[in-house]
Amino acid sequence: MARSLGRIFRGFQSLGSLAFMKSELNNPSANLSLKSMVQELPSLFSSNPRDFSLPNSSWGTEMRQLYEHYNSQCEAVTDGGEEQGGLWKRLPSYNRSLKYAAAGVYLSKIIQSKARLFTRNIREPGAAFEYAVFVNKKEQRCVCIFQAGHLLEGPPGNVHGGAIATMIDTVTGTHACVHSGFVMTANLNINYCSPIPLGSTVLIESSVDKKEGRKTYISCKVTSTDGTKLHTEATALFVSVSVSHLLKG
Repeated sequence: MARSLGRIFRGFQSLGSLAFMKSELNNPSANLSLKSMVQELPSLFSSNPRDFSLPNSSWGTEMRQLYEHYNSQCEAVTDGGEEQGGLWKRLPSYNRSLKYAAAGVYLSKIIQSKARLFTRNIREPGAAFEYAVFVNKKEQRCVCIFQAGHLLEGPPGNVHGGAIATMIDTVTGTHACVHSGFVMTANLNINYCSPIPLGSTVLIESSVDKKEGRKTYISCKVTSTDGTKLHTEATALFVSVSVSHLLKG
């Protein structure tokens, strides 16, 4: 049972909400139906799922350098098991989500076996979405290092606007999950300022503007790695939902 729960935790961590899930299950006053529902879920992930946010051979020099820059400022665990504080925390990223759809729809076994997260569904390294996300809870900031592959073309030689929107939604949504627990996108406004060349690396940075009840407001910008060129600006609104609603509808 502990092993199965561990797999579930790793899956939710890809959404940036592992800490929230643990606190809900460890809370003595937590909803009993939630606990029983999680305990009854079948095994959802392999025992050793691949973390797609780790460096691979397709990463360019800028991608690697920025990854090392933020990773060097992350929380770490020493050989003695002691935790060392850091400004940032890297969030792992997997290609599978729950096999249960929202609104209580149970997916067929064929769909279950083939379902993959949109940004992690292409096996060829470097072909599409290569990214790593880091979060700074103290400053309520999130940064994503994004390298755009050749399969994301829109205008000749440049990244498709829909692919940019996908990454903005991914980063701001992950940030909202870390800040507010499970959320769903309610509104996403995007201003495209300048194109992003295919194969280039950019920074996607988000910050929490405010939280009002179930609503979390986040601002986001996409810039060149040195910050001198603004590619895209966006604002997003996310609404918190309960775990039971997310799993059962």
